Amino acid sequence: MSPSKIYWGRKKNLIGGIMKLLLSFIGSPLYKWAASPTPCYPSPQPLVLIAKGKYSHLMDAFSSSFIPKMPHPTKRIHTPNLSTLAQTIPHISSVRIEDRKATIPPSTTPPTPKQGHEARRADSRSAQVSPRPVKQQAAMIRSQPVQQTLPVVVFNLLDNVINNFVDPPLRPSVDPKHVLSDNFAPVEELPPTRCEVISGSLPSCLDGVYIRNGPNPQFLPRGPYHLFDGDGMLHSIRISKGEATFCSRYVRTYKYKVEKAMGSPVIPNVFSGFNGLTASAARGSLAAFRALTGQFNPVNGIGLANTSLAHFGNRLYALGESDLPYEVRVTQDGDIETVGRQDFDGQLFMSMTAHPKMDTDTGETFAFRYGPIPPFLTYFHFNPNGKKQQDVPIFSMTSPSFLHDFAMTKTYAIFAESQICMNPMEMIKGGSPVGADLSKVPRLGILPRYAKDESRIRWFDVPGFNIVHAINAWDEGPDEIVLVAPNILSVEHTLERLELIHASIEKVRINLKTGHVSRQPVSSKNLDFAVINPSYISKRNQYVYAAIGDPMPKITGVVKLDVSMAERNAEAVVGIRSFGEGCFGGEPFFVAKDPKNTEAEEDEGYLISYVHNERTGESRFLVMDAKSPSLEVVAAVRLPARVPYGFHGLFVSKNDLNNLARVL
Repeated sequence: MSPSKIYWGRKKNLIGGIMKLLLSFIGSPLYKWAASPTPCYPSPQPLVLIAKGKYSHLMDAFSSSFIPKMPHPTKRIHTPNLSTLAQTIPHISSVRIEDRKATIPPSTTPPTPKQGHEARRADSRSAQVSPRPVKQQAAMIRSQPVQQTLPVVVFNLLDNVINNFVDPPLRPSVDPKHVLSDNFAPVEELPPTRCEVISGSLPSCLDGVYIRNGPNPQFLPRGPYHLFDGDGMLHSIRISKGEATFCSRYVRTYKYKVEKAMGSPVIPNVFSGFNGLTASAARGSLAAFRALTGQFNPVNGIGLANTSLAHFGNRLYALGESDLPYEVRVTQDGDIETVGRQDFDGQLFMSMTAHPKMDTDTGETFAFRYGPIPPFLTYFHFNPNGKKQQDVPIFSMTSPSFLHDFAMTKTYAIFAESQICMNPMEMIKGGSPVGADLSKVPRLGILPRYAKDESRIRWFDVPGFNIVHAINAWDEGPDEIVLVAPNILSVEHTLERLELIHASIEKVRINLKTGHVSRQPVSSKNLDFAVINPSYISKRNQYVYAAIGDPMPKITGVVKLDVSMAERNAEAVVGIRSFGEGCFGGEPFFVAKDPKNTEAEEDEGYLISYVHNERTGESRFLVMDAKSPSLEVVAAVRLPARVPYGFHGLFVSKNDLNNLARVL
């Protein structure tokens, strides 16, 4: 017998074994569902329903029970009554969010990742759409049949069994009806669309593009879903000569492309898919079966790029900590294209922090990665040309911590090992894979900036100091380091109850000679997502601009802090802007009026951010005067589509965009 016949025979036996397992779970009556067609359940607008052909009853008999209640100005979304599922099985497989007609290949073989110009051309062709009025987009419902093989149908049905019976979304933090409510609900892609400046005028220093990253699931979840699990979507506003063009595009990661081709979720969610030993074993086994049958190749990456953006080495990257960076570009008309997944000539492995630090004086970029296996922390940097330098593994961090951010001075890198940990034992007991270990003492690790190994790292215990984000750090003399960061006072609620988190910004001094660590509060307000003038990174700065959580993760306004006032034990708020009742925004970003003017004052510039009005459903782009005590709004742009709440953003100037175009 030929090797190919042996292979396919074994594959057939594997599928048969899985079918027996399936029948032992749910019995033969469910399997008989596939024989008779059933009517389609009324769909939520403006989402796109994609029917999956003759196996769709098997594949998603339960998925409609997880369609969240998402507000819409003119349409009300009805959640199916669970009691009716036994009588009428919806003939839909999943809910797909797209701006254009789905063109899904008949084959279920995952697409081969493309690199460089080939990937850019392919993504450019796939992204070409004809602009249409937003109201028409919201009103369109399209159904596209997708051919499904039996293995795909079986695995999707097993996935639904796991999501409904083995590990249903019982906790609010992973219940999609809760997580994706209000303006956290996903939106469709939007091609470049002209915007209206409704007040003031856009300053000339904003000629360029502001891009903000955030989670936007391609499919509404069938089961547990955490806020951090959504596919990355970039919302950009391209500004030129006082006019603005808005665009929303997915980062086309390997995960995104595989699931787009399949027409449904394939790869388990990182933050919500492994809660408990049973759920972890079930989803892990199912993912392994999918990989063995060729539905995806984990070597090509299984993570997201939904957290932030970075611009270094004359290239622009979308970042997420579960995968490698994805290079993106902005076209002349304001569209966003994914160039491809980048491993920096094979030098970068697995992942990278979503918060690299660029030194504007040297052009170097500093970063790290962390993970659940030793070394739990690895430090590295890129030269001004974007070439990655050697890894520095840190084995003195002896347990896996959630190390989301870090800080740099001109001479040191600062790592915060907090009580927020990767906790396999808690996961086995049914909790989140990331949680709090209150028995652990937080500490700060100080490593020389250009260290070749970890021999000179020093750790300082800082009880009660738990940070997720770092704002800035600098050297004061040869023996002292200053760090400014929000301290999470309610660390036990991290990732599970974000609305209960309170973060208070503190100023921490570390004396390297005496080992003494002192802390001073900067503000008692609930503040996070803080930024500074980018040219002051790793240098002493005076002003910080932070988002007000009331509660987190919703942002009600922005404050301006004078960190020098902490020395006098005074509340450091020197400016504040409230977005108004029912209005919520996100992280501000500082843009200097004249970045090349070395004599300019630190706060001479503008704050920019997206703001959404939950009462009217309208989203705007705001420009605020950073020097004004009231952070006066100097310009507002009405956006042609809703912008969901997200994470971190970046401004790229016109000159830098031109340099990106020349590199590509």
